[in-house]
Amino acid sequence: MKKKQKIFALDIGTRSVVGIILEEIDGIFQVSDILIEEHKKRAMLDGQIHDVPAVAEVISSIKGQLEKKHGPLHKVCVAAAGRALKTETALSTSTIKGKPLLRKNDILHLELSAVQQAQALAAEHQENAKGYHYYCVGYSVLFYRLDGEEIGSLIDQQGDEASVEIIATFLPRVVVESLIAALNRADLEMEALTLEPIAAINVLIPESMRRLNVALVDIGAGTSDIAITNMGTVIAYGMVPTAGDEITESISNELLLDFPLAEQAKRQLHSSGEMTVTDILGFETSVTTQEVIEKISPAVDRLSGEISKEILRLNNGKPPQAVMLVGGGSLTPELPQRLASSLELPHNRVAVRGVDAIQNVTLSDEVTKGPELVTPIGIAIAAKQAPVQYVTAYVNDQPVRLFEVKDLTVGDCILAAGLKLTKWHGTPGRGYFVNVNGQDITLPGGHGEPPLIEKNGQPGALDQPIQNHDRITVQKGKDGSSPHVTIGELVDTSSSKQIVIDGNPYLLTPLVFRNNQTGSVDEFIQDRDVIRIQLIDTLMDLLTHTGYLHWLESTKPFRISINGVDTFFPAYSGKLFIHGVEAKLSAKIQEGDIISFKSAVTPTVKDLLIKKQINMEAGIRITFNGEEVFLKKEGSRITRNGSKLEMDDQVFHGDSIDIAELQAGSFIFQDLFNEVEINMPPHSNGNFVLLKNGMETTFYEEIQQGDELEIVWPQTTS
Repeated sequence: MKKKQKIFALDIGTRSVVGIILEEIDGIFQVSDILIEEHKKRAMLDGQIHDVPAVAEVISSIKGQLEKKHGPLHKVCVAAAGRALKTETALSTSTIKGKPLLRKNDILHLELSAVQQAQALAAEHQENAKGYHYYCVGYSVLFYRLDGEEIGSLIDQQGDEASVEIIATFLPRVVVESLIAALNRADLEMEALTLEPIAAINVLIPESMRRLNVALVDIGAGTSDIAITNMGTVIAYGMVPTAGDEITESISNELLLDFPLAEQAKRQLHSSGEMTVTDILGFETSVTTQEVIEKISPAVDRLSGEISKEILRLNNGKPPQAVMLVGGGSLTPELPQRLASSLELPHNRVAVRGVDAIQNVTLSDEVTKGPELVTPIGIAIAAKQAPVQYVTAYVNDQPVRLFEVKDLTVGDCILAAGLKLTKWHGTPGRGYFVNVNGQDITLPGGHGEPPLIEKNGQPGALDQPIQNHDRITVQKGKDGSSPHVTIGELVDTSSSKQIVIDGNPYLLTPLVFRNNQTGSVDEFIQDRDVIRIQLIDTLMDLLTHTGYLHWLESTKPFRISINGVDTFFPAYSGKLFIHGVEAKLSAKIQEGDIISFKSAVTPTVKDLLIKKQINMEAGIRITFNGEEVFLKKEGSRITRNGSKLEMDDQVFHGDSIDIAELQAGSFIFQDLFNEVEINMPPHSNGNFVLLKNGMETTFYEEIQQGDELEIVWPQTTS
């Protein structure tokens, strides 16, 4: 036995209301009846009911007529007009310099901030509207950017600035509420709700086809509704306020016809090659269809241009793979070809689709199969197969009702509650302004933490799905703290060094002066601090600040004044060594250096005379009584403060001495007695003889190098 179910659906449009009776028999839909009735006055504007009683009157009329044929009707499937959808693009930017790697939740926060901006833009066009009076029915990311450059994903990225650009679609809440009010006045209960673009897409573009980039355009009387599929889903909705009435008005102007007569003439363009019309002056005129098409050609161009422009905007600037046209306005002559040319598509990629393109649907003989019935049939089927439900959730104990046209998340609830995520994010800590070594720098405060989100008492996330009656709490994220930075953190780690001085290990750390006071690298910086950091880089710095000033003093060049002239003797100064190699005071200190020192030497007078190459004494070698003797005389006379210095006396740094070189002259025999001691033999009578080279001589005889001298003592006789 076949299971049979009757479905009553309404397509409430700008110019007319379409009622349809659809019967489902084991998954096959049969259109049993369709009734179309125009509004008696302008009760609809851009998909929103402006006169609820007037619209309810038309609904009641259609309901009554259908009830006469099909019995009582109590529930109805309806659609929110696609033309009421508002699509906005928005950009959200966040400074990420110094922050950790971006996580999924950070990116969702950025995306939802962009959606809220788009929500605010949508509300700007309605006086006294608020952003949360709009349902977000979907959004798509157009671009992620890192430091201004487009990037595929922001996850785990670092840089200075991250941004996301989205396109979001919104439905005003008042559209749904006014629709429900009109149905209630007609004694009808809303059985199911859908969106007009979703309805048409569901029957013409099944999910298996949505991986293709296809645009569906429903051209009605006042507006043309657009929906675009790609990558398995509907990526965007849009609307242009140009449609069939644009063509009707053009015919009215060209043929001087009243608007209703112009509408009749427009419909005859598809059925005859010639028509007879009566203008407002009463003249009857016969014109060919081609003549009329030529007259309205500019209007057709405007219609195709507006539609193609919106398609390109919604599709990221590029044409889709194909375009499907439905609705009564799609029958406008030459529209598919001109739309294809405008989108730079082959003509066979733009086509009008009628009811016969809908799968699993049959029509009774009384029902036409034109494209104007695709959306009403789609409403009946889509509202039954994929109805849109309301979900009630609570955000911080505030009830919010969401229009479930997609999988709802915690983020959607927060949007619906009107909470600005940016305001719930912890504020950054107050930064410090300090001066370091004469340079002004800013130390930023800590980053504020994201909002704390819970769902039903458990930690939640923005992308977490919700169910009816879920309770969500949002707490402001913790504010960032002021900088907690030590002076040492401003110093390069390589400025501290482990070294060895004279066998003792040392850790060299920079010298710190804070606000003209001695400080430490472990001190925490405060706002407006003036800090001076002095690095210990050279041997000079090292000896100055490690208690080795005596080494530093000893390294000064040894200086004395000789005969009133300052004279330096570097050889007698102290010596510094790095790893055993002599080093200058300006030498750089490196990690692990071993510093040693060789003390200064205190020279003698003799050492100085040798350095100055001054003769200390003059002398000759002679032989006395067969033994060699060196005879010498003083060559220089050295005094210090008037006192004579001997050769072994020490001379000190800073001494003032005088050196006088003496004329040595010649040696005489008598000079021998300065070097040798003469002992008279015991048996001598006191007489002696002086011999030089065997010849008798005197005490005053001049002697030369190599002379042989003798003293002979005559022997006494007993």
